[in-house]
Amino acid sequence: MALIDWDDKFSVGVASVDHEHRQLLELINETYNRMIRPGAEDAVKDFLGEIFARISMHFALEEKIMRQHHYDHYAEHKADHERLLDEIRDIMDDYEERKYFSEEQCAHSLQQWFIEHFRTHDARLHRRLD
Repeated sequence: MALIDWDDKFSVGVASVDHEHRQLLELINETYNRMIRPGAEDAVKDFLGEIFARISMHFALEEKIMRQHHYDHYAEHKADHERLLDEIRDIMDDYEERKYFSEEQCAHSLQQWFIEHFRTHDARLHRRLD
């Protein structure tokens, strides 16, 4: 079951970025599928770590592209990247400590930030790069 289905509006028109967006979406969906299965705690921890690592690398790629193009919203976009990474770290900590962790809330958070970041920051970036 997919938490987030790919939509062409997620595309920013840069092949390497779009490829990574698709991979991240697949990883988030796999994490969600593991999360809702009983007895998959270790796998979920690993998947959350992988999401964090891949998103960190993805954000570095986007930030490089923004710097190369002298993107005028770079600071704001980068700040949102930092906020999202902090949220993922919080999800990972809560999951590992099993305090205040809710699979539904985690899924909602992943879905919301992914779609919202694409809809706002990445969409604006796409319009500037066209």
